[in-house]
Amino acid sequence: MIEYRTIRVGLLGAGSVGSQVARLLLEHSEELTHRIGARIELVGIAVRDIEARRDAELPHELLTTDADALILGSDIVIELMGGIEPARTLVLSAIASGADVVTGNKALLANHGPELFAAAEQVGAQLSYEAAVAGAIPIIRPLRDSLAGDRIERILGIVNGTTNFILDRMDTTGASLEDALATATELGYAEADPTADIGGYDAAQKAAILASLAFHTSVPVDAVHREGITGVTADQVESAKRAGFVVKLLAICERLIDDETGQEGVSARVYPALVPRSHPLAAVHGANNAVFVEASAAGPLMFYGAGAGGVQTASAVLGDLVAIARRHVIGGPGTAESIHASLPVLEIGRISTRYAITLEVADEPGVLEQIAHIFAEHGVSVEQLQQTVAEGSERATLVIGTHEAKESALAETVAALAGSPVVASVASVLRVEGAV
Repeated sequence: MIEYRTIRVGLLGAGSVGSQVARLLLEHSEELTHRIGARIELVGIAVRDIEARRDAELPHELLTTDADALILGSDIVIELMGGIEPARTLVLSAIASGADVVTGNKALLANHGPELFAAAEQVGAQLSYEAAVAGAIPIIRPLRDSLAGDRIERILGIVNGTTNFILDRMDTTGASLEDALATATELGYAEADPTADIGGYDAAQKAAILASLAFHTSVPVDAVHREGITGVTADQVESAKRAGFVVKLLAICERLIDDETGQEGVSARVYPALVPRSHPLAAVHGANNAVFVEASAAGPLMFYGAGAGGVQTASAVLGDLVAIARRHVIGGPGTAESIHASLPVLEIGRISTRYAITLEVADEPGVLEQIAHIFAEHGVSVEQLQQTVAEGSERATLVIGTHEAKESALAETVAALAGSPVVASVASVLRVEGAV
């Protein structure tokens, strides 16, 4: 009979993900033992309230409110509490005690990642975080390991399931943002306070993590340009559909050459954008996530699947746990994060993109000439223009698609259009991404 060593695991948090991690660890302990070559023992689960109801039935004797004591008795600590504090302090304590850490805490990593990785590297500990971005989808390990020998040029990601559900419902049913959000709340896709999702904050945190990893550069969340979906209307979505596009909230991370300095930099940004229906991301429906990676050698790759959910995200956590536990059996230090490139993070005005602009204008001679002059004045070239006039109306609707131009020039163009006497209103401005 094989004698297996025991690896002690402490779990911090027993919410929707934590409770499923605990359940799967207990139910599959024998199978995991054979995979790892060591016995995994869940020694405790730190919670705020031992008597609170949970998504899975857990042994009462494993529950504790003493997170510090649990950490000191663990070889691997899984942090699934969420938020910044006390998670940051507890993760640092775990690392200092010699434990490896698995976390799914995107806010913690986006705000304090460099501090945590430096602490782990100093003691040779492993800090793994597959569950922090895109739920069950494996994207962190492919970027860190499988593509480590390649050069990542660009990442386009749908990394928030709530907003994708809302925008998809608006696209497929014609619902308003408010009605689609209400449905998402009823189905449990949206929180009672959906600000983090619809405001783009959640996606911005994930963009910071992806950009830091892909470009070997520390990208703080404050450097990520963020726009949510609160301004997206049913008319915009319907207009996009007629033009062959779908509206998606995208997290975009890319390498760029800064025109002002001639040096390489990176951009990380989140905003609703028009995506051609021919692009793979356009087919991502419901609350699913997808990350589209463009690499120099490997070419385009897409990772698709469930971006949230307790048991789905638990799969990513357990993948990290198995990898770390195997390292305990084999020996050796943890894998350090690489931020050697130290590329500058460029402001949104320095990127190049395309706009789709919808204007309400006076239906009279000379209007198009004046509008064309505004575009030319700011060095922006018009790719296509569509005009419609409702019967009996004194106004026309212009939908103008631009060629690629500097974001700063496009923004100045829109501002000039808004101030023009022939423009009644700038009804809609959306960027175009993912042209294939």
